[in-house]
Amino acid sequence: MAEGSRIGVGSGCEEKGPEGSSADSVLSSTTISRVKLLDTMVDTFLQKLVAAGSYQRFTDCYKRFYHLQPEMTQRIYDKFITQLQTSIREEICEIKAEGNLEAVLNALDAIVEEGNDHKEPAWRPSGIPEKDLCSAMAPYFLQQRDALRRCVQKQEAENRQLADAVLAGRRQVEEVQLQVQARQQAWQALHREQKELVTMLREPE
Repeated sequence: MAEGSRIGVGSGCEEKGPEGSSADSVLSSTTISRVKLLDTMVDTFLQKLVAAGSYQRFTDCYKRFYHLQPEMTQRIYDKFITQLQTSIREEICEIKAEGNLEAVLNALDAIVEEGNDHKEPAWRPSGIPEKDLCSAMAPYFLQQRDALRRCVQKQEAENRQLADAVLAGRRQVEEVQLQVQARQQAWQALHREQKELVTMLREPE
């Protein structure tokens, strides 16, 4: 069966830099590194994925072909599972390499291990998490508030300019309409005068 061909993801990308080796030396023998935990999670995911796509379910989807070529169906399934696992391992390795996850996780393990030896409140000046969090985050949020205020003020100024432009455009349209009406009235008056003149010329003396 294809399930027997599973290989741990951690064995697929074991390249570790000097950061990983130095961090591992700090960890105690009873501590499980986060890199191993990540590899175990990926292995568990692959096991559940293969279990969900079992050979029985695969043959249920291709019953006719399975009855005609059972051995060929088995080989196709094994090849499919192998390629699926390989592609997932390669993708995980690329993600770990791009994000330098092994070095980051090992450094985090080292920080946690070193923190276990300190009993004082660590970096917190007052020892009260809520107070120290507010003192650390308040400047950032104030800076963000000021930036948002500047954006709002800029947008409001642009909106006022647009509103003034719209009003000016409306006034221009009204002026043009008045000019058109005045010209239309003048043309109508001229037309009436021409008709009256023509009528007077046609009347017999």
